[in-house]
Amino acid sequence: MSFIYDLMYRSHPLRLLILLIFLVLFGKSQKEALQVKVGIVLDTTLADLSLRAINMSLSEFYNTHNGFKTRIVLNIRDSKQTVVGAAASALYLIKKREVVAIIGPGSSMQAPFLINLGNQSQVPIISFSATSPLLDSLRSPYFIRATHDDSAQVHAISAIIESFRWREVVSIYVDNEFGEGILPYLVDAFQEINVRIRYRSAISLYFSDDQIRIELYKLMNMPSRVFVVHMLPDLGARLFAIAKEIGMMSKGYVWIVTNGIANLMSLMGESSFEDMHGVLGVKTYLSRSKELAYLEARWRKRFGGEELNNFGYWAYDAATALAMSVEEISNVNMSFNMTTKNVSRNDIGTDLDDLGVSLSGPKLIQALSKVSFKGVAGRFQLKQGKLEATIFKIINIEESGERTIGFWKSEEGLMKNLKEVQKGINISQSSRRLGPIIWPGDTILVPKGWDFPINAKKLRIAVPKKDGFNQFVKVTKDAHTNVLTVTGFCIDVFDTVIRQMPYAVPFEYIPFETPDGLSDGNYDEMIYKVFLGEYDGAVGDTTILANRSAYVDFALPYSETGIVFVVPVKDEREKGKWVFLKPLTKELWLLTAAAFLYIGMMVWIFEYQADDTRFREQDMTNKISNVFYFSFSTLFFAHRKPSESFFTRALVVVWCFVLLILTQSYTATLTSMLTVQELRPTVRHMDDLRKSGVNIGYQSGSFTFERLKQMGFDESRLKTYDSPQEMRELFLNKSSNGGIGAAFDEVPYVKLFMAKYCKEYSIIEPSFKADGFGFVSIAFPLGSPLVSDISRQILNITEGEGMKAMENKWFVGEKHCLDSTTSDSPIQLDHHSFQALFLIVFVFSVLLLLLMLACKKHRERQGDKIESGAQDGVNEEDNVGDGDEAEHIVDVDTALLRRKKLTSRTMPLRRVAPLLRLKSA
Repeated sequence: MSFIYDLMYRSHPLRLLILLIFLVLFGKSQKEALQVKVGIVLDTTLADLSLRAINMSLSEFYNTHNGFKTRIVLNIRDSKQTVVGAAASALYLIKKREVVAIIGPGSSMQAPFLINLGNQSQVPIISFSATSPLLDSLRSPYFIRATHDDSAQVHAISAIIESFRWREVVSIYVDNEFGEGILPYLVDAFQEINVRIRYRSAISLYFSDDQIRIELYKLMNMPSRVFVVHMLPDLGARLFAIAKEIGMMSKGYVWIVTNGIANLMSLMGESSFEDMHGVLGVKTYLSRSKELAYLEARWRKRFGGEELNNFGYWAYDAATALAMSVEEISNVNMSFNMTTKNVSRNDIGTDLDDLGVSLSGPKLIQALSKVSFKGVAGRFQLKQGKLEATIFKIINIEESGERTIGFWKSEEGLMKNLKEVQKGINISQSSRRLGPIIWPGDTILVPKGWDFPINAKKLRIAVPKKDGFNQFVKVTKDAHTNVLTVTGFCIDVFDTVIRQMPYAVPFEYIPFETPDGLSDGNYDEMIYKVFLGEYDGAVGDTTILANRSAYVDFALPYSETGIVFVVPVKDEREKGKWVFLKPLTKELWLLTAAAFLYIGMMVWIFEYQADDTRFREQDMTNKISNVFYFSFSTLFFAHRKPSESFFTRALVVVWCFVLLILTQSYTATLTSMLTVQELRPTVRHMDDLRKSGVNIGYQSGSFTFERLKQMGFDESRLKTYDSPQEMRELFLNKSSNGGIGAAFDEVPYVKLFMAKYCKEYSIIEPSFKADGFGFVSIAFPLGSPLVSDISRQILNITEGEGMKAMENKWFVGEKHCLDSTTSDSPIQLDHHSFQALFLIVFVFSVLLLLLMLACKKHRERQGDKIESGAQDGVNEEDNVGDGDEAEHIVDVDTALLRRKKLTSRTMPLRRVAPLLRLKSA
């Protein structure tokens, strides 16, 4: 130990020698490392912070990997915040410095030329701040986006819009490649949730404050109050300062900023936080990993209180990825292949003519696409040449800074924190997945998303001019004062809805009429003028149709839907001498008669086989009469003397059951026909109406005219009416005198007519209900935000007592007369109703017949055995020769047996046995 102490601390020359040897060896190792030149093209906005992050990344990387064969040497150029400056810097680095890769540029506007330059020279362009999705359209394999593009956040923005049920937005963006790049993706995301972009406001970087103020005043005069802002912090700070100045940061406004501002909030001053109080932001989320925490600690220790932002983290990881990739291709030739193009004597050429091609470019871009590591900004792994973002943070900006209110994940949607596992969250609950929000105007009440402009004029609401059915809408004008009065059921509903709206809606009714007071057209024309903008809406007995919905948006209908035919009725109570035949159809009468004949035939068969001597001794006429008398008389009484055959009795029991049901049904139907009044329509079905050739009535100006023509009715047979009274008069004139035999109209109009004349007319089937059909609705221009609010108020009214009170006020006659509808066919019993019963009788009779034949076969076999035994006895008596008298008896009996072929069926055993005993005696 003392030797070492003396060597190290007392021998100064020796210590100097050891230090010199160490420096020489270290310098030698440094000289042995391959120096790889990498260019950097940045502007002053991100240059200082990003350069420090890149240098720190390379320094720490090589300190932990001192055995690597390569070392990156940075060649830095300032783009001077211009596209030309960035292009000149990149060209200088490739031609003069022969860099193998370029980190940059700092903005999306400078990127296109650099990307094309890198593609031509096969030099990878690695950008951690060019986020415009438009750069993907260049399709360059030598462009690496070491960050997320702006299109990744559009679904997070649309989720916020959808959660609060806003239907319209205004996009405000910077007028350059960066601002325009997100718009197509934003439009697609909004279309998926049925949200309309009312207006696109492009703000140039070179706008003065007055020009920005004029643009914002234009937005103030629009009804939409939801603004999505996509620009960088410098222009955003000016925009929000002016918006606050003119009152657009007050209650009722909604502002949402993209990560173009949210990711760089650290670059904005305290005054900007005050101006943006209540703004929502979508910010790229970086997980709080230990790598990120260690970097922030080293950064604060080295550079003080200045904080790194997201672009600094991506710059740090991009430098690390490039260092790893360069080491991967350390064996590749990293020089340039210089090419010189032939130029004419008069053409001096350009700097691009002798642009070289990097020999290491293909291998380097391949290594970059495969590199993967856990960086400070998360997992660094390129997919299609860029990093993917799946999580965004939702922030609420306040005067004191930003506050996290939730997150958005590509799979789950909005959530308060990332530990939540939510499934099946519907739209009405999704807004609850965010924390409490302070909105502009320092309020916690959710803005409705739209409002009437400050200088808004009254809505011009068109109402139809009608001569009849005034219970729905009636327009009158005082002859002296010209004061307009609009009344009716539809008007009362609309007035009630507007009174219950949570905000004021100024409007005035405008009759849809000509200067001379006549109707200006049908309902289709009125709807089309709403589409053209001549009216701001339409109220009345307007029918919702599919073709009309292509021009306007309808609120929910608040009356019954459908189209029906109305025809006169007549009393068809059955009368006449043949009325007793009416209860059963002709087919059922024939089937019943056939059943009686069949039962008589089966009884004959069963009785004939029963050895009924009296039945056999009768002549054929009596046999037939007795059999069918027995069959038919079972309708009225039961026979006292039972049948000789068991099979007959069993069949009659089942037949009587069938007759009981048939007679009871017949009696009930006949009673109904003779006593109940039956009001039946003159025409029972639309098909019969088409065949009859009668005239059909329809309401003037109604779409039912086109429907009738589509159903095949001749236009010459169609007659118009304007009121229930005219409809009644046409029915009284009848079709033969220029009247009508039926009317085709919507259910609410028919109900008004039937309220007075329900005992004389009836509705026949079918009732037509087409897709998208509804009656009595309110129409507004396409995309109007009023539709959803009015529909919600209509639901509130229909669920309460208000709608019933208005119906009783205008349609009081309906409660005194029930709806009159009829069926298509008369009440008659047909053969289909009794098929099962007759089938049971048939099957049962067949089974009895088969059973009878089996029993007959069995008895025949038994009789043959008895006859054989009797013959043997006779032969024995003849051989003995006992007495003449006994011999005579046996001969007679034997002859009888032989002649009649007696069996057990014709001569039972009890008759054969005495003969045998007599013979033996």
